[in-house]
Amino acid sequence: MDPISLIHRLRWEDLPADVRARAPLALLDLIGVAAGGLGTDMSRIARDHAAAVFGGTRPILFDGRTASAPGVALAAGITIDALDAHDGYNPSKGHIGCPLISGILAIAPDGLSGAEALATLVMGYEFGARAAEAQHGTVPDYHTTGSWGAVVAAAAGSRLVGLDDAHTREALGIAEYHGPRSQMMRCVDEPTMVKDGPGWGAMAGISAVLLAQNGFTGAPAITVEQAPEYWTGIGSDWRIFRQYFKPYPVCRWAQAPVEGVLALKRAHGLTSEQVARIRVETFHESVRLATRRPVTTEQAQYSTSFPCAVALVRDGIGAADVMGDSLTDPEILRLSDGMIFTEDDAANAAFPLTRLARVTLELHDGTTLTGDWMQPRWDHDAPPTDAELRTKYHSLADPVLGQTRASAIEAAIDALPSTPFSALTDLLNNAPDSK
Repeated sequence: MDPISLIHRLRWEDLPADVRARAPLALLDLIGVAAGGLGTDMSRIARDHAAAVFGGTRPILFDGRTASAPGVALAAGITIDALDAHDGYNPSKGHIGCPLISGILAIAPDGLSGAEALATLVMGYEFGARAAEAQHGTVPDYHTTGSWGAVVAAAAGSRLVGLDDAHTREALGIAEYHGPRSQMMRCVDEPTMVKDGPGWGAMAGISAVLLAQNGFTGAPAITVEQAPEYWTGIGSDWRIFRQYFKPYPVCRWAQAPVEGVLALKRAHGLTSEQVARIRVETFHESVRLATRRPVTTEQAQYSTSFPCAVALVRDGIGAADVMGDSLTDPEILRLSDGMIFTEDDAANAAFPLTRLARVTLELHDGTTLTGDWMQPRWDHDAPPTDAELRTKYHSLADPVLGQTRASAIEAAIDALPSTPFSALTDLLNNAPDSK
């Protein structure tokens, strides 16, 4: 199956049972992360911007106001990305689900069935994984998710509005050409609200669909048409199963060190007060997450030392732990300030397919405890159980939306294969205080 056929001819009823079972859980996770991100300034500013600048009649996710389809895509993508807890794809060091669902929510037509929405989601993971690999394999710079995320959103939008193959080709080319080729390591070194760019990518992708629909040209998309070696295994190698999920709302590169800290803490029954210093051996990119004293949630999420300190002090990391009072907690800052990093050659060689870290805790009594080499939890080869993903969803959504509304959204997602997509989206339109 070629890329254009993948976009338009993948059908829900033809998907394997395990793929059909995974799709609603991936959607649930993304919606939970969106709810968790609503309280950030990053989300608030983006939603205000969409409502004020992108005039239109489509509902903004969890907001109550409306905007145009590109504006809705921008706001949704930024809201999900505001809390770094969404799924990701190791080969591209990025996040397919965020620009994908943002595009689907932005342009879904009236009368769309839940089954077709889920089929579009599955298509997007398959298309997005290959488009992302193609870009990263053919250009020298490491660009954000938004760069290839624009093409993913355009693929989903082209399917949903019913573009023919020729116009779809133009939409993909427009999206690739105008997608944000933003420099990821720039935001790693200086964390701000630009982050991984999926909102800007989704906006560009949905704009590309609307332009192509009206005759604007832009083909070819080089990563789709001129990199055939990346477009293999369609319909058999299901990339939706190669996505990782995140147990913590921080950069994936920090999560192997976090697991190392928690493993030692729990194995030895430690309190943070017993620990004088944390040492971490890991890969270069994790060391580059160097903010020790974050003053914003973006800096807290794009750090390795701060999440490790939070995990040691609080035995885990939740959404509330990367904002608010956590940023000034003296015990967290003591441990974050004192952390020592060492780059490891083997960890560097394993990246990006595997993210490795080994942690040593130096105790005040002179004891030194060194753990095993750790990987992030919930990677694609050791995924979370359904129950774990549902627990994560409620931990993010319930405090923001209320348990009743969050549970209704969960039930609507579970029922999507046999209900209209509007049965879900009607629950997503109002602001959090409309429980």
